[in-house]
Amino acid sequence: MISRLHDPASRGFASDNNAGIHPNVLAALNTANEGHQTAYGDDVYTERLQHVFRDHFGPSASVYPVLTGTGANVVGIQAMSEPWGAVICAESAHVNTDECGAPERIAHVKLLTVPTPDGKLTPALIEQQAGGRGDVHRAQPTVVTITQPTELGTLYTPQEIADICSYAHERDMTVYLDGARLANAAAALDVPLRALTTDAGVDVLSFGGTKNGLLLGEALVVLNPDAVRGTEFLRKAAAQLASKMRFVSAQFIALIESGAWLANARHANAMARRLAEAVGALAGVRISRPVESNAVFAVLPADATARLQKRHAFYVRDDRTGEVRWMCSFDTTPEDVDAFAAAVAEELAAARTDTGAEQT
Repeated sequence: MISRLHDPASRGFASDNNAGIHPNVLAALNTANEGHQTAYGDDVYTERLQHVFRDHFGPSASVYPVLTGTGANVVGIQAMSEPWGAVICAESAHVNTDECGAPERIAHVKLLTVPTPDGKLTPALIEQQAGGRGDVHRAQPTVVTITQPTELGTLYTPQEIADICSYAHERDMTVYLDGARLANAAAALDVPLRALTTDAGVDVLSFGGTKNGLLLGEALVVLNPDAVRGTEFLRKAAAQLASKMRFVSAQFIALIESGAWLANARHANAMARRLAEAVGALAGVRISRPVESNAVFAVLPADATARLQKRHAFYVRDDRTGEVRWMCSFDTTPEDVDAFAAAVAEELAAARTDTGAEQT
């Protein structure tokens, strides 16, 4: 036993990665811990996981459990690309802004970015980077990647994804979907997972687990086997093949078969809406983006933000505008939200008092 090193009552809104493990998942780890199983994915849990994912993504789906979201993106994009290939993505995409250059350093692909006002690509925006096919001087655009939900919390509808896939496929490009929070998108849009992926024409995707109740683990899901090559070897080469794979797979089985994946996402989304409603009416706060999943983006005075961060963890997204991001998790409670909203109100009032004193 180790001593508890943190305050279990401490709550924050920095990231859904900060939450603990869902009870179903924790119990599954204990069950999978009994006895021995073959390593490196040749275990009964990883075999069962194939069928679990096919129930949601269709009979052609193949799942490759990995350790991290960046790992899933690197392996997926590399398996879809040629050495001379390029990946078209939104400028704000996680693969471009938050992965320390891993897609380019490890997958060895060029990222061709497109500015997007809401984080979403469209066929017209993709067209800006889709030229130069056959030009020996240019990296060849072969993959389009979208993030669902986007880094700005916005959602693609099934039709918008289908339009992107049709555009890409007509130009001999494939589509990769970064689904670190795909469960939140499906919950918000009230559609099955396959409506946003298989049925829309997506070729390969990642399905997030860590942000939705797992200890660790993401899933790379191949829907179109013709779109990839060497996935199993690339997973190993990218240090994403866990030796004790059964523990990653068992977590996903528990999360998905129990329906917790959807319940968790619905709850996190609902808490984000509650938070937006609670702070949106406060003088000094402007909700800066539509609240469509489990993220709330807002602008408030810098001094109020600095005070608030001493009480609750969250990130400033843009120092220039004062925009912050508040994330809700599967274990965020209404009481957490209400306490945080009260703290926002207190710090805004303190900021106004300080400003008034300075003016006097």
